[in-house]
Amino acid sequence: MMAWRRLAAAVSIGAAAFWLNAQPALAAPKDAPLAMHCAELAGAVLPPELIALPTAGVLIESANMVGATAPGNQQGGEYCRITGRIKALEASTPDIRFDLNLPRRWNGRALQIGGGGYNGVVVSGTGVMPFSPDRAPLAQGYATFGDDSGHVGDSSLAVFGLVDEAVTNFGYAHLKKTHDTALALIARAYGRPPQRMYFAGGSTGGREGYTVMQRYPEDYDGVIANSPALNFSGVRLLGVKLGQAEYATPGGFIPPLLLEHVYQRTLAVCDKLDGAADGIVSDIAACREYEPEIIASLRCTGHTPAHDECLTDPQLATLMVMRDGLSLPYKLAWDVDGYRGYNIFQGTHLTGLLGLAHQAERLPVPTFFANGYLFAQGDGYIRYFVAHDAGFDALRFDPRHPGKYRAQLVALSQTIGAMNPDLARYIAHGGKLITLQGLADEVISPNQTIAYYEALNTRFGSERVDSFMRLYMVPGFQHGSGVFIPSVDLLGALDAWVTRGVAPETLTATDIAPATNGRSRPLCRYPLFPRYAGKGSINLASSFVCAQPRSDANL
Repeated sequence: MMAWRRLAAAVSIGAAAFWLNAQPALAAPKDAPLAMHCAELAGAVLPPELIALPTAGVLIESANMVGATAPGNQQGGEYCRITGRIKALEASTPDIRFDLNLPRRWNGRALQIGGGGYNGVVVSGTGVMPFSPDRAPLAQGYATFGDDSGHVGDSSLAVFGLVDEAVTNFGYAHLKKTHDTALALIARAYGRPPQRMYFAGGSTGGREGYTVMQRYPEDYDGVIANSPALNFSGVRLLGVKLGQAEYATPGGFIPPLLLEHVYQRTLAVCDKLDGAADGIVSDIAACREYEPEIIASLRCTGHTPAHDECLTDPQLATLMVMRDGLSLPYKLAWDVDGYRGYNIFQGTHLTGLLGLAHQAERLPVPTFFANGYLFAQGDGYIRYFVAHDAGFDALRFDPRHPGKYRAQLVALSQTIGAMNPDLARYIAHGGKLITLQGLADEVISPNQTIAYYEALNTRFGSERVDSFMRLYMVPGFQHGSGVFIPSVDLLGALDAWVTRGVAPETLTATDIAPATNGRSRPLCRYPLFPRYAGKGSINLASSFVCAQPRSDANL
């Protein structure tokens, strides 16, 4: 496999050089490094040989200069915007649509940006990165690009799972195909390839970040992979099990008001364990020691419980599904045998759009708000990716004993899972990795991300992992929301690490949650967490220190 990849890469580079050399020479503008008239690319066709994976070639649909003062251009400078399609092999497979932006004032770097959910919408690459300062990478001089992963639809639609080539594209192939296309166009535009190639994404985009390190390690110098949707089959199977607890078990549904009561109870017990009453549960390990007490205080007693103030046994069982995660009696790809549970009783809020179900009736096609994000996504995965049957009832599917669907689940975990812990080639290449995730994440289990990090330490040793990876687990941060939403310049930190060898340590994040906008906290390297030092404003990062948990064995 490695020999094939080296050959494919050589073919791609050689084809790109041939294509570039075959183009008519264009004079570079005197005031900028852009070495071509942007509009001349419109309608161009790039040969399949430019891409290391099989395609039917590339069609450039549009290429236009966007003026610095053009309406909607908030980048602060002129850039060439290119849109195109990477043609699929099969007529029934959607093309991969992509956008590429080439700034007139180029800093010599390129940034590929990942998608979210099931993708389906082209990542434009023109905006600010999520949870980062206001200046967009394009405005900083990065050539930016992204794609739709090879199908059209919003991030909740899994219908494309019926098409094998589209599933392969979604799992990993779109990343390589778009990378190679963009690399050829960047080299054509500027007369040279990027000095540095980075990838950045969150959730599905985070999974994509881990995917490129595992599958195409020589293509990237640095990766930002936040809240990564690792173990994609595992989290979808857990979502099905959670939906079964809510809708196939009598009394398993938990009304939002009662979920709010659970959350407030965890805050009452655990908020101050880090020394500050600030609405953030930071010392997760200490809070976990109080979990039996929290659960006991929430359990209904007597014959006529007040259901808006306590949890019945079936309702507690629903929460335990999420807390305990999923254990499988068989192995998915890379010896994965389950999915790690969530910090349900350590400050995770489950009443938002991405939380648990808001209504007691299951819709024929579950939706995020009505039936819960994890179940809605798991239901679509089983219908389209696994059973290949739009009418399949996921409530009748047994994740632990999938029967005839087991082989398909294993194959999908290989295609989409991104759980291969062998990053030796990426490390040898000199690649760097920054991962940031909320400890209160209700969509991607923070403990699954931690488990992958720990697997890397077991495989390579902590010293070697420290040489290329930084993991920041953020208290109070959920999946894009939460009581603390960090804003921090991760791209700047990554670039400084790659280009100047300045490894990031403790970072400072500014809170952009509406209710507490402007306060700051240190981002501590895992397993450290921010503890109040005992003096100074609790709204300032300088009043906190990064402390070692009393016990992090269960994280």
